[in-house]
Amino acid sequence: MGIISYIRKEAEVIKERDPAIKSPAEVLLYSSFWAILSYRTAHKWYQNKHYFWARWLSQRAAKKTGIEIHPGAQIGEGLFIDHGHGVVIGETTIIGDNVTLYQGVTLGGTGKEKGKRHPTLGNNIMVSAGAKVLGSFSIGDNSKIGAGSVVLSEVPPNSTVVGVPGRVVKRANVRVPQADLDQVLPDPVKQELEQLKKECAGLRAELDELKKQTAFKAPGRAGESENAG
Repeated sequence: MGIISYIRKEAEVIKERDPAIKSPAEVLLYSSFWAILSYRTAHKWYQNKHYFWARWLSQRAAKKTGIEIHPGAQIGEGLFIDHGHGVVIGETTIIGDNVTLYQGVTLGGTGKEKGKRHPTLGNNIMVSAGAKVLGSFSIGDNSKIGAGSVVLSEVPPNSTVVGVPGRVVKRANVRVPQADLDQVLPDPVKQELEQLKKECAGLRAELDELKKQTAFKAPGRAGESENAG
C-alpha cells in the first residue's frame, strides 16, 4: 500500500471513531497515525531479522508519540489509538481488525510466561483508557474492556469486561464496539448489589414498623387478660 492510500485509509478510520477530527489533513497531527506508520515499517524489518533497526525505529516512534509498539507484534487493519500516550503493545501481541485502544492501555505480559507472553485480541474490540490486558490469552471478537480494568484471563466473544480483576458482566449475541465507543461501561453486579441494599432497607423498615405495632398492642392485651381474671 502506498503512502497516499495509507493516509486516506487512516483518515477514514479516525473520522469514523473520533468526532474531534474536522478535516482529512488532521490525520497527520495524530500520534496514532505516526506510531502505526512507524510500526508497519519496523515490523517488515523485524520479519526480515533486522532486529536492531526495527527496535531503533520503534523506540524512536515511542519517544515522539508516547506510543510503544514492539515491532514483533502482529497487527491487522483498522487499528486506532485515540490520544495514545502511555499505550504499550508487547512483542507477541496479536491484534485483529478494527480494534480501538485508548490512552494508557497496556497489552503486556505477566513476567511469568515464555514464548507467547502477550494477549491476542480478535476483531472489532475496544479497550478503554487505562485498561491492562496481561498474559497470553484471547479476547474474543466484538468485546469491550472497561476503563481501568485489569484483565488476566480469557474473554469470550461479544463480552463486556469491567473491574480489577476484570470480570465479564455482560454478554450479547452481537456487539460492534466501533458503533458504540462509550468507555463508561455499566457494572450489572454493582447495580444488583445496589438493588439488594434498597430491598434490605425496605425490609428493615417493615420490620421496625411491625415491632412498633407489637410493642403498642402488648400492654392492651396484658390488661385485657387481667380484667378477664
